[in-house]
Amino acid sequence: MQLTEHINLPRGWTSETAGDSDAWVHRLPYELLEAYAQDEGDELDASPNLIHKWRPAFESMIGELDGGHGFILIDRVPIETLSIHAARRVYWRIGQSLGRPIEQNIQGTLLYDVKDTGADVAEGARFSVTNAESSFHTDAAFADTPPEYVGLLCLAAAQRGGESQLVSAYALHNALRAEGTSLEAAYEPFHFDRRGQFRPGEPNVMTAPIFRWDGRELDTRYLDYYIRVGHQVSDSPLTDDQCGLLERIESTLSAGNLHVAFSLQPGQMLFTNNHWILHNRTAFEDHPDPDRRRHYIRLWLSRNSSDWAERPTRIPYET
Repeated sequence: MQLTEHINLPRGWTSETAGDSDAWVHRLPYELLEAYAQDEGDELDASPNLIHKWRPAFESMIGELDGGHGFILIDRVPIETLSIHAARRVYWRIGQSLGRPIEQNIQGTLLYDVKDTGADVAEGARFSVTNAESSFHTDAAFADTPPEYVGLLCLAAAQRGGESQLVSAYALHNALRAEGTSLEAAYEPFHFDRRGQFRPGEPNVMTAPIFRWDGRELDTRYLDYYIRVGHQVSDSPLTDDQCGLLERIESTLSAGNLHVAFSLQPGQMLFTNNHWILHNRTAFEDHPDPDRRRHYIRLWLSRNSSDWAERPTRIPYET
């Protein structure tokens, strides 16, 4: 099923209509931060009672993720007064309050360090471990079940660059339709390179459409580079219609009238709805001092079913 209507605010926001940061920033009560920083005998997990106690503080944030702008900035973990372990504990517990943490690679990593390792995307690396611009994308477009929310905690910012940019897939969809672009191909399968994230006997590409509409929410999978590599490694050349569509998407995304941009400051957290928020991280130059180098921690979360009217977790596509 295809989305055939124009989606207005709040989901269909553009650069002009997104508002300012006051609409995006959520500040946590000091009492919550103090409670979440406490060590209850386990490095990360909190008791269900503690999570339940503070659950009401996150209801408006979850509403914003699902039915509002699709992203929130949480200000902030006081990393200057906490150890790294305590900051991770606060972040993890905030993530547990928004959803359920899920694995981010075949090694089972739940808290994933995002920093430049000197790796090269052209040699199979994921953008998260390089300093290259990532281009607009949804996380884990190559996965069987991508996360429904993506979180980032900034521990240290780059010396220059590394700006976060967000686009609503609804606004992208609106813009493509308005300019007369046929979206038929976007609802048909593409091959996404899996960046080595597969086990023996599993396919090296994920086959899925860019858009899927269930009558309630636009489900989006996108990263131009992974699609192009996926079609190369699967020996399935892109059709003219597919090439034309990818070119129109990239042109529309790069026009600059759809995205909001900001730089996370140390201690700030960003959470996005990975169904329909595309994000980009611009290229960056890091500090020469290793102790000051850019460092984020990423969380992937699935929704709590009770927050989405008993909707099941994200339905996997066939590989």
